[in-house]
Amino acid sequence: MSAPASPPGPTTAMVLAAGLGTRMRPLTDTRPKALVPVAGRALIDHVLDRLRDAGVTRAVVNVHHFADQMEAHLATRRDLEIVVSDERAALLDSGGGIRHAADKLGRDPIFVANIDSLWIEGAAPALETLKGAWDPAEMDILLLLVRRGHGIGFEGPQGFFRDAAGRLTHSTAPQPPTPFANVGVTILKPQVLDDQPDGAFSIVPVWHRLQAQGRLHGVAMDGYWMHVGDPAARDAAEARLREAAGAS
Repeated sequence: MSAPASPPGPTTAMVLAAGLGTRMRPLTDTRPKALVPVAGRALIDHVLDRLRDAGVTRAVVNVHHFADQMEAHLATRRDLEIVVSDERAALLDSGGGIRHAADKLGRDPIFVANIDSLWIEGAAPALETLKGAWDPAEMDILLLLVRRGHGIGFEGPQGFFRDAAGRLTHSTAPQPPTPFANVGVTILKPQVLDDQPDGAFSIVPVWHRLQAQGRLHGVAMDGYWMHVGDPAARDAAEARLREAAGAS
C-alpha cells in the first residue's frame, strides 16, 4: 500500500536571516547568525533543508549582517532557487523584511521561517502538519506551535492560547501560563501586509489584528523544538541533534 500523498503547500518561502545575532556573540563577531554551525551544519542550511523537503522550490532570504558572507554561502546551494532580499541599508524587522521582499514573493501563500529554530521530528513531519492544517478560507496566517515542555527556549511567559477551532490568542502575561510557543515557521498570505508602510516593523501587531478577526490560527507539532538564541542554546541543540542521530 502506497504512503498517503503529502498535502499541497507553498512552494515559495521567506527566510528571515538578516538579524545581528547579538545574543549569539562571540559566535557572531565574525559571521552572521545564519552561518553559525550547529551539529556541523549552518543554521540557514538546517532551515533550507526542511523547507526543501516540504516542497519549497524557491527561497527568498534577507541579508544584512555580514551580507557578503551570506550571499557567498547561499550561492553554493543548488537544490533550491535562492533569491536575496538586500537589507544592507537598514534592518527592517520581521514584518518589514517580508514587506520589502513582496515583489520577489508573489501573491500566493508562502512559508515564513526564522533561522534560529531547529527541531527533531516526531511521528509526523512538522511542516507536513503545518501544510495539512492550512485552510485559506478560514485563516490568513497559520503558525507552527510547540507545547510547553517539548523544547528548549520556551521559558518565558510569551506564547499562545489556542481554541478548539485552532484560533490563537497571543499573550505576554505571566499568568495564566501559555501552553504553546511559536516555533518560528508560518504559512502567510502576503496580502496581509499590503496596508503596511515601507520600512521597519514587527509582524506582532499584524498577528493582533488578525487575532481580533479570528484569522490567526496555529497547529502544534509533535516533535522536539530547539530555539538557538545564544551559545549555550547552540550547545544544547547540538547535543540533542547528535543524540537523536545516534538513536536513529
